[in-house]
Amino acid sequence: MSRPNIVLLMTDQMRGDCLGIAGHPDVKTPYLDTLATRGVLFDRAYSACPSCIPARAALHTGMSQEHHGRVGYEDGVPFRYENTLAGELKKAGYYTQCVGKMHVHPLRNLMGFDHIELHDGALGYYRRPDIPYYESQKVADDYFYWLKNEKGVSYDVADTGIQCNSWVSRPWPYEEELHPTNWVAQRSIDFLRRRDRDKPFFLFASFVRPHPPFDAPQCYFDLYRDMPIHQPPIGDWADTERCKREGRIIDSLYGIADEEMVRQAQIGYYACITHVDHQIGRIINALTDEGIMDNTIFLFCSDHGEMLGDHHTYRKARAQEGSAHIPFFISGPERLIGRHGVCHEVAELRDVMPTILDYVGAPIPDSVDGAPLRPVIEDGAPLREYLHGEHSLGEVSNQFIVTKTDKYIWENQTGREFYFRLDTDPQETHNAIGDAQYRERIAYLRGLLIQALDGREEGYTDGVHLIPGKTPVDGLEHLYRSVGRK
Repeated sequence: MSRPNIVLLMTDQMRGDCLGIAGHPDVKTPYLDTLATRGVLFDRAYSACPSCIPARAALHTGMSQEHHGRVGYEDGVPFRYENTLAGELKKAGYYTQCVGKMHVHPLRNLMGFDHIELHDGALGYYRRPDIPYYESQKVADDYFYWLKNEKGVSYDVADTGIQCNSWVSRPWPYEEELHPTNWVAQRSIDFLRRRDRDKPFFLFASFVRPHPPFDAPQCYFDLYRDMPIHQPPIGDWADTERCKREGRIIDSLYGIADEEMVRQAQIGYYACITHVDHQIGRIINALTDEGIMDNTIFLFCSDHGEMLGDHHTYRKARAQEGSAHIPFFISGPERLIGRHGVCHEVAELRDVMPTILDYVGAPIPDSVDGAPLRPVIEDGAPLREYLHGEHSLGEVSNQFIVTKTDKYIWENQTGREFYFRLDTDPQETHNAIGDAQYRERIAYLRGLLIQALDGREEGYTDGVHLIPGKTPVDGLEHLYRSVGRK
């Protein structure tokens, strides 16, 4: 049998609990559930820096945020890394194709791929009037360029009136085949037609949804319209008053003040997920028709989650489960991936690159911080005791330590601390930071965070204590030096 083909399916802003197989009570994902059932579901997977740019840096390089240098969200900083997932696979003889979202800079940065058909969603940075013509999304983004050829120069995904981080939702106004979710599936299927059949392939099908705008076709809204939707959990630590003050802002980090708008946001979000799921079904059907499913390994993940009203919060970049916990599974015949089932080890996006390289027999560069997951799957080998995560986010900038059973969070501007028992309180409804029975455990996790931050340029610790109020940064100094900035 020839070397396996690799299909990396990725969504944007999809919560780790939003799979039917993960036990979600409302969202429907039949095709993803099928793949996960035929594989290994990592139910404790995280994004260590949960927003689009740093998460994708981890995915493409296999590095931790400390080493790829992106510890917050910042557009316009070039991606210049010696070793990338697609580049290493190309060295190993794979034909490499990306369809959909990359969210790197410059927009047409190949990151080692042989070919990219790009759609990054509506990125405000690349829509500014001072952006060079060739970097404008209207020119550099293949989907936008195609849509304007199909419908006319004035057409856009923003024609719904929904801003790209908004919790407002409404159905897609045009033909379904013009939706960017369908476009990613269609172009991925077309790649199968025109690929070099003398080479194994790596296909990265990267969907923008369920990232806002919540604009699935009408039929997907109809699936959820009359369903009793479970309300978001509200913890004893949630800031209800701030939600009342700021929850009328369409992209507020502090939740949604109108209960009916919360429900509409959930319906729109779940509709986008099921729409993506069905389009992934089209890709699966095409691979089946090609007769290559038995020699294809799938890996599915998202870059980060979405708070979606949990604890009166919205969007991402937080340490809580809605934001940092991601869906993650590997699927394929047991002879290729080792076994099927559920794994409770703490996986992260940095593990994608070494895992894929390991499965195809390619060398793993020394720059990679992640670990291949095949030994975990085949032999039950331990992966990591804990994961250090972080994100700059103004006054709620955060650092966290998460394990299979619990999580410690420190907001490094205010000094506020959280401790959650994920084994008994998976929705993080009780902040147990003051509970006496956990005092030693909290001290241990706090010590791990101090160790992780010791020597960092922000000065978050003196090696003994955490020091709040230090200015957070979006990128570490070595990142800017490597690209000739700052």
